[in-house]
Amino acid sequence: NALHWCVGEMERRYRIMSKLNTRNLAGFNQKVEEAIKKGQPITDPLANPEDPDAPTLMPLPQIVVVIDELADLMMVAGKKIEELIARLAQKARAAGIHLILATQRPSVDVITGLIKANIPARISFQVSSKVDSRTVLDQMGAEALLGQGDMLYLAAGTGLPIRVHGAFVADDEVIRVVNSVKQSGEVQYDERILEGADAAAGGGMFTAGLSAEGSDGESDPLYDEAVSVVLKHRRASISLVQRHLRIGYNRAARLLETMERAGVVSPMQSNGNRDILVPQSQ
Repeated sequence: NALHWCVGEMERRYRIMSKLNTRNLAGFNQKVEEAIKKGQPITDPLANPEDPDAPTLMPLPQIVVVIDELADLMMVAGKKIEELIARLAQKARAAGIHLILATQRPSVDVITGLIKANIPARISFQVSSKVDSRTVLDQMGAEALLGQGDMLYLAAGTGLPIRVHGAFVADDEVIRVVNSVKQSGEVQYDERILEGADAAAGGGMFTAGLSAEGSDGESDPLYDEAVSVVLKHRRASISLVQRHLRIGYNRAARLLETMERAGVVSPMQSNGNRDILVPQSQ
């Protein structure tokens, strides 16, 4: 849900920035702040223009998404997580959304080629083999590190990693830093992030398609046709449904999730595949 929200927020920010003719978050915030200083705040272009209480734009913050153990997510819903991470890594930087991915298992089924291609800056601590080093850095070397914070840092746009040493941070130091940050500003939590993509990022392009098409997949007029496509090809894949029905990713994903609840297909496996549970007709 959090990654879905991030994609929706990214699309929403791009729509707002395009309305203001700005290319990135810095330019957007500068234009909004200048308008506020002049006493002429800008009305949210995504709001209803006939609404007298339409909100005005405020500067948008940077968002940092931290995934502490990528392997755990990839085992649950590998293909979907891979696609969401790739979308964020490809486009979200200009919208002020940044990714930090961490894993203790740097294997190719966790750090896939699609993810690697879109994560330019990488850090590797000591790994157990040359294969793991190549998976992270595209070259050997991390297997020879000494541990205890010894690491190789590969900056974006460079091909040669730099050997650096990370500082050890004790638990009490972490607590003091967190308390200092909490005292410097008021905490603002957005509970919609945990409620799912439909409720989050209101007005976003990503979620608008979901709400417009209805939350119940069985009420979708294309549901029966989607089931026919899956049973005909004996393959339950989002891309297959997208291609045959000419619909977006979100709608196809919801149709497959509805098939799962109806017992047509199995839950997604660790490799991202689903089994067809309905016997093949003779």
